[in-house]
Amino acid sequence: MEIDKNFGNYVEVETGKKIYEGTLLPSPETGAFLLKLENGYNIGFNKKDILKLKVIRKGKDEKKEFNPPFSEDKKNIAVIITGGTIAARLNPEKGGVDWLTTPDVMFRFYPELFDKVNVKKIEVPFMKASEDMDYKDWQEIAKVAVRLLNDSEIEGIIITHGTDFLHYTSAALSFFIKNLNKPVVLTYSQRSIDRGSSDANLNLQCSSIAAISDIAEVMLIGHATENDDFCYAMPGAKVRKMHSSRRDAFKVVNSEPFAKISQNKIEGISKYKIRNKGKVVADSKFEEKVALVKVYPGQDPDILDYYLKKGYKGIVLEFSGLGHAPTLRARKSWIKKLKEVQEKGLIVCASAQTIYGRLNPLVYSNGRELLETGIIYLEDMLSETAYVKLGWVLGHKEWAVSKEKIKEKMLENVAGEFNNRLVE
Repeated sequence: MEIDKNFGNYVEVETGKKIYEGTLLPSPETGAFLLKLENGYNIGFNKKDILKLKVIRKGKDEKKEFNPPFSEDKKNIAVIITGGTIAARLNPEKGGVDWLTTPDVMFRFYPELFDKVNVKKIEVPFMKASEDMDYKDWQEIAKVAVRLLNDSEIEGIIITHGTDFLHYTSAALSFFIKNLNKPVVLTYSQRSIDRGSSDANLNLQCSSIAAISDIAEVMLIGHATENDDFCYAMPGAKVRKMHSSRRDAFKVVNSEPFAKISQNKIEGISKYKIRNKGKVVADSKFEEKVALVKVYPGQDPDILDYYLKKGYKGIVLEFSGLGHAPTLRARKSWIKKLKEVQEKGLIVCASAQTIYGRLNPLVYSNGRELLETGIIYLEDMLSETAYVKLGWVLGHKEWAVSKEKIKEKMLENVAGEFNNRLVE
């Protein structure tokens, strides 16, 4: 029984208990293989448990052009592919995952994406892991997205992306895309498409529903639980990756999801902007010389001199608790250095290490001492979002004319990055 030679074929597999049908796929595990069922999910088998394998039909040649199905009854969307696990699969020869060679190959793995929408346009600006991206990649995605959003044939867009720094990109697009008129949906997979536990299929199905909804927001779509039951549509500037490997890795912080989405319906949870017929523009100016630094016990404040020397314009400091760092009673107080670097022009903002909750420097005397140095306290804004927003604000020379103007823009609720109703 030559299992390895039948990868890609649609087969019938007989075990001692049951007969299964599906597309045969290689597995990351030695002595095992996967079967992609008609419902889109994968199950795994040990080769030794197979009594009989019968080829029902030969698989499609990946080198041949794949034409996505089209129906006049379905709405049109666009897909922007940028890389990440959702666009990768196992390479048995290397023992790791490789990028899928073309969008055609990717869509063959996800036929359920076409159940409710037509994929009218496909863009691949680059193929990168999210940890290899920077602001120039966010600008490129925004440029492509704006063009597609202004296309009257397109109802919404899906952006497939790696998970590790996905929340940086979602925050960036929340600021970079101005006058949003249609859904911008970012989605992901924690596990590659050839694994039995891949989360890609449900995420894409839910994303297709979100892309034709009336939610004109930048949102991140992903599993709400470890099960394949439903997803959440999460605000792009209030979401964070909270687990390294779980399928429900992303959580909304200090806010609520826009909606709950299953394979067949969407239910609103919180307020959102409604789709409209306005014209979208890119507003993606960005100052590269910004940093995000965590403050820890006993840390030497002279680290701030490094950023001044290197020409940094701004820095977000992750403070403890309600917004604290070592003060006058500490062996290495930050008070003098914070005053010094701000007098030299460095913009210093504060975010919370605690993730949940809001900064309030007025509760303790330590916080009051820090506030008096001139730091901009960013309330409940996530640190990653704060880093992105600071770069965006400082990238606008007309805003960077004074510290007062910079503070005004940093504290303006531009993309839902603040939750003014959050109870402290």
